[in-house]
Amino acid sequence: MDGKVEELKPILKKYGQEHLLNNYERLDEKHKKELVSQIEKIDFDLISSLYKNTKNEEKNSEDKITPIDYLDKYKLNDKYKYYESIGKKAIKEGKLAAVTMAGGQGTRLGHNGPKGTYDIGLDSHKSLFEILCDSLKEEGKKYDVTIPWFIMTSKENNSATIEFFEKNKYFGYQKNKNIFFFIQGELPMIDTEGKILINEEGLIKQAADGHGGIYESLVKSGMTEKMKTMGIEWVFIGGVDNCLVKMVDPVLMGIAIDKKVTVACKSVVKANPHEKVGVFCKRNGKPNVIEYSEITDEMAEATDENGELLYGESHILCNLFSVGAVERMGANPLPYHVAYKKAKYMDKDGNIVVPDSPNAYKFEAFLFDAFGEVDDMAVLRVKREEEFAPVKNSDDKGVDCPKTARELYKKFYKID
Repeated sequence: MDGKVEELKPILKKYGQEHLLNNYERLDEKHKKELVSQIEKIDFDLISSLYKNTKNEEKNSEDKITPIDYLDKYKLNDKYKYYESIGKKAIKEGKLAAVTMAGGQGTRLGHNGPKGTYDIGLDSHKSLFEILCDSLKEEGKKYDVTIPWFIMTSKENNSATIEFFEKNKYFGYQKNKNIFFFIQGELPMIDTEGKILINEEGLIKQAADGHGGIYESLVKSGMTEKMKTMGIEWVFIGGVDNCLVKMVDPVLMGIAIDKKVTVACKSVVKANPHEKVGVFCKRNGKPNVIEYSEITDEMAEATDENGELLYGESHILCNLFSVGAVERMGANPLPYHVAYKKAKYMDKDGNIVVPDSPNAYKFEAFLFDAFGEVDDMAVLRVKREEEFAPVKNSDDKGVDCPKTARELYKKFYKID
């Protein structure tokens, strides 16, 4: 091990990261081995580049943003049954799988554990995982198939997630037959001087690489290969915190197949012109999602001849991809966005520092940044009250919280 450490020293010196070994001698053998392994895996050129970007991150003001076409699910008329029949056939043939992004913890909800294990307060006390699983099983019965379920965890919550599923007998699914777990990628966190942080255990402090890491994680974990051997051609990707997510939608599938697009996404119309959500658009002629911070008031309020907002289709993280598209998007890392966060860390003397204000950068990729890789995609507007009940905040925030999600869920399923 000491030989490996000596080999790493000149590399660390080259990138100004020598401090990563400051506490090495204080670690036990297990942690020494893990730290060396972590350092060997770091792409220091990428970290240097990301740090430079924190100093000069600018939006490309020359991008040409234009509205994107969409279909309204409830204004399809005769086309509804046409698309539905195409989608139903593909689902019955076992061509669809579901992917749930479940790498987060329930900290913001006051929950100690993976977010998917959170009980939103129904009388049944079902967790988010069980709610999603019930929906998948119910849809599977309609088509006489079992919809394979792929769950993306994080290094932080993987063991707790699998333990939860084992305890609940996988809610009727069978591990490694029709339910699979894979782990989201991570990137080191750095301080304002570009130094990689050390966590409380003396190891590299890492953070999940955002929902945009889903493509690379699916490919690197071998899940896309597994899908292909199972005859799966389409995969629905959604978050664990939307208790009304409709992962099996024959209309959405039918539209994607009929229009020969490799990506089809769901949207809900913005609650008001200035709702703080990302919206679908075209950027330089390619499909994209524009953040609310990028939209001018004039764009936000612009309407078409029918009085509909030109930029009114909110991205709700409900997306259908061909497996081939996922593989292409996972071949190269997406651009990373920076977030300035409070991060506890270990200093050079082995002391734990708990900051009062943000002190570190974490880097995340956004799933929709890959949309520019395709020439066209389908956007299907659905009803918010039928398909979008996220659990993101604690009840005291009053929006996208357990209380609002519970009310929408009970109303949709007609539960008193």
